Amino acid sequence: MEPARIPDSFPAPSFRGAQEQALADIREAFADGNDVVLVRAPTGSGKSLLARSIMGAARTVEEAAPAQPTGAYYTTPQVSQLDDVESDHLLDDFRVIRGKNNYNCILPGEHDTPVDQAPCVRQRGFDCTVRHRCPYFSDRAIASNRPIAAMTLAYFMQTAGSDVFRMRDVVVIDEAHGLAEWAEMYATVDLSPGRVPVWDDIDVPDVYEAGDPVEGAVRFAEQLLERCAAGKDELLTKAELTQEEAARRDRLQELISELSYFTEEYREPNSPTTWVVDQPDGAGGAISIKPMDPAKYLQHTVWDRGSKFALLSATMLNKAAFCRGVGLSPENVAMVEVEHTFPVENRPLYDVTQGKMTYEHRDETLPTVGDVLVRLMAEHADEKGLIHCHSYGIQETLAELLANRGVGPRIRVHDRENRDEQLEAWKASDEPELFLSVKMEEALNLEGERCRWQVLCKAPYLNTKDSRVEQRLEDGQWAWYYRAALRTVIQGCGRVVRSPDDYGATYLADDSLLDLFDRARTDMPGWFEDQVDRISAPSLPAADPEAALAGIDADPDAYAGRRSQPTRSERPNGSSKGSDGSRAGGSSGGTPSNRTEADEEKRKNHPLSDVWGDG
Repeated sequence: MEPARIPDSFPAPSFRGAQEQALADIREAFADGNDVVLVRAPTGSGKSLLARSIMGAARTVEEAAPAQPTGAYYTTPQVSQLDDVESDHLLDDFRVIRGKNNYNCILPGEHDTPVDQAPCVRQRGFDCTVRHRCPYFSDRAIASNRPIAAMTLAYFMQTAGSDVFRMRDVVVIDEAHGLAEWAEMYATVDLSPGRVPVWDDIDVPDVYEAGDPVEGAVRFAEQLLERCAAGKDELLTKAELTQEEAARRDRLQELISELSYFTEEYREPNSPTTWVVDQPDGAGGAISIKPMDPAKYLQHTVWDRGSKFALLSATMLNKAAFCRGVGLSPENVAMVEVEHTFPVENRPLYDVTQGKMTYEHRDETLPTVGDVLVRLMAEHADEKGLIHCHSYGIQETLAELLANRGVGPRIRVHDRENRDEQLEAWKASDEPELFLSVKMEEALNLEGERCRWQVLCKAPYLNTKDSRVEQRLEDGQWAWYYRAALRTVIQGCGRVVRSPDDYGATYLADDSLLDLFDRARTDMPGWFEDQVDRISAPSLPAADPEAALAGIDADPDAYAGRRSQPTRSERPNGSSKGSDGSRAGGSSGGTPSNRTEADEEKRKNHPLSDVWGDG
């Protein structure tokens, strides 16, 4: 790496905000010999352009000795972020590669077949005559041979050890604040009927009967390994597989890899990884095996993939804690702070708290939150708004409360299945709709008139029923718990103000948010502390439905288009969704047939659910 090239590699015609100073600081941090530079850059500071500048310092083929790595990787956990860099003309030298399931086969009769189910993976010895034109293998070949290869973090981790995507000189990870949690998620082993093709052929024990549930899980995993290997070998004897059989074979191989990693790590006496196990339904029920310390997993999937690393995010809140969580030595890591250049008065926080939104107080608090939302709709009659509902249960209750208060025609909601469709429809709408969202605190650009106001309904604390969260709190890691919630709040606040001349208001409806700010103040970036210090109570109009609807087309047909599903009172027998917001009876998507589908199922109940993109 040649740090001196960093400023000159900036791809835009000119710098804006604090970009020039940031690049000078990053250059100096690498020149001082640091292997990893954390770049804490506020939302809207142009992190992708900073990333391109850093990658411009990577060793070139002409500069390298035969054994030296060259080029750079750009990776991000979020598909939308990858889409953004792919469409940015300033970043046209990023060569994007996605997972096989994102490409369709081009053989006659197979045009609707994803590449991961194409004849080349179904038929033994298949000789594809158009492999050189296959969209997946073509993109992969181009990305592997260009100076900058861009991919999701999921794909990056899955290609660890690949002969195609080998070690490079520089790796940039955008939106890197959740790296430890992402590694934990991908190293988790979920065993259930939907994820284990041989589930009906095995006896699933109660792992707690062994006394130590992890030991019980290991013994079961070792038995399951043998059954999975036998099932895969049986499929390999066939000359040709159906798409379903190919998916079963691939899932069995994935399970073999996952189970082998778990059992080997557990049996390794010097392994730093601590495992926890959940089996809420006892014998015969699903088992989730989760790592607490993913440092070793990250070593193989991330840290062995590059010589120098730049990790970018607005919310890496504590350098020492972050390094500890991802297995880095702080002595070799530098933190660069990028100044926030958006006027603080353009990004105000307002106190409209109505009480606590914890489970035991929610039924009492939500009706008054509904009243406040009607007043806010009247205040912002001509402006689009976003409600961060935190959960589908809160979303459904608020939608019903607002409908009962006569402002339903302005409301748009979504469920898991139509999430992206409803989001895009809301963004494209010219009406001042209010979008009731779940887990959209990250990777959402709502610049300008797309959204002028938003509400944080609930302090976004992690689920204490998650075994990893429970274990950490038992170990006294309360600072980590508050940092995780603060990180989500800061990310959420950054959705509506995206440039120096943009503006948008954020309203706080949960008392626990104010308590969170007190508890986590020492970890706040200075620019966000400025926002918190200016919190005030707004003067709002009365809760008048007519005023709230003054700027919108209240046509019933237009209203119906914004509705994901009927309210509880409109459903047969008053039935409701599950406690996690899912429809009764489980996923409508059927049994996951491959890693991508299975990971999607896994993400739904993960502490960082819904921020992931398919690899």
